[in-house]
Amino acid sequence: MTDAAWRGFDLLAPTPEHVLLADTLREFVKREVEPQAAEHDRSETFNRELYRKAGELGLLGITLPEELGGAGMDAVAAVQVYEALSTSDPGFALSAMAHSILFAQNVNVNGNELQRKQVLPKAASGEWIGGLCMTEPEVGTDVLSLRTRAVREGGDYVLTGTKTFITNGAVDDETLGDCFIVYASSGPGEISSFLVEKGSPGFRLGQKWGDKLGMRASFTAELVFDDVRVPAAQRLGEEGEGTLQMMRNLEVERLALAAMSLGIAQRSLQVMVRYANERQSFGVPIREHGQIQRHIAESYAAWRSTRSFVYDTARQIDLGKTGQRVQADAAKLVAAQVGKAAADAAIQVLGGYGYMGEYVVERLWRDAKLLEIGGGTLEAHHKNLTKDLCRDPTLLD
Repeated sequence: MTDAAWRGFDLLAPTPEHVLLADTLREFVKREVEPQAAEHDRSETFNRELYRKAGELGLLGITLPEELGGAGMDAVAAVQVYEALSTSDPGFALSAMAHSILFAQNVNVNGNELQRKQVLPKAASGEWIGGLCMTEPEVGTDVLSLRTRAVREGGDYVLTGTKTFITNGAVDDETLGDCFIVYASSGPGEISSFLVEKGSPGFRLGQKWGDKLGMRASFTAELVFDDVRVPAAQRLGEEGEGTLQMMRNLEVERLALAAMSLGIAQRSLQVMVRYANERQSFGVPIREHGQIQRHIAESYAAWRSTRSFVYDTARQIDLGKTGQRVQADAAKLVAAQVGKAAADAAIQVLGGYGYMGEYVVERLWRDAKLLEIGGGTLEAHHKNLTKDLCRDPTLLD
């Protein structure tokens, strides 16, 4: 590669397709996402019409095969999508990510040809909204302790149990999401996963988790499985492969969540810089005060360095394969904290105005907290990284 070519490489948009996607996202966020964000946060409602528009643009199937309705792009493109959406509406971004990555990309990697043909076109278009059912009332990070059971009876499995904190579990107070991947114990120390559609007898909506701290435009619900009969043909992969399937999808999930934190940090920086230029105190713009300079400068340095790390990790991620956990865990670990810290700094710079809804940053601050919990807590990342690095010190070479 020539010196000129090397210097011309853009980590954030490495190909003409990525450049076009960035332009599309910028316009979509400005025209469609931003005008509705505050209202759907206040009302705690999921914007199904915006979701369909995202499907029409190809944003819901960004990593899915073109022949099945997707865009056929890579992990870098996924990062672009969730970063851009989160500069305006992290709650909507969370619902889109849970559908596109936790559900659709999971089926793409772990489903058979028939399952992929049945599910992915509906997922990519926005006709369906899907989700992932793993967390239970008494089981979070410790997935091997799942209490939901899948018992084989002839050509079916019977699922019994309760899943909670399910993003897209419902689209309103009465209506379930359309299709879910459900993880369940299918034997001692064994987890399997199943596709369960809305309308299956015994599958119903439980508690609706309203009055959330943040991500309020994303509907969160409890889902109940009362002896739900699921044909064996709706099992993903072989019996007992559920844990491996989780690992196959984990890296891109955590990368997408890291991207959401980047979007929150970027918007927070934009707000505090604009305010620092406009607001005056003691006869000068507040950008002249050292305390304000520290908030802006440190937030920018943390955002810019983390952004490079996240995009570089995305460049290396091979969708559907395992063995990339260290980089993905580290990217989410640092990005989640950077996003929340930037939103907190923006509130501090704006003072009382930052505490009010008009300036966006209080909503971003509330949304940012979930990213330190969902998709792996900070503590889970600490454990994973220490375990992996101590087991293989060559990762530090």
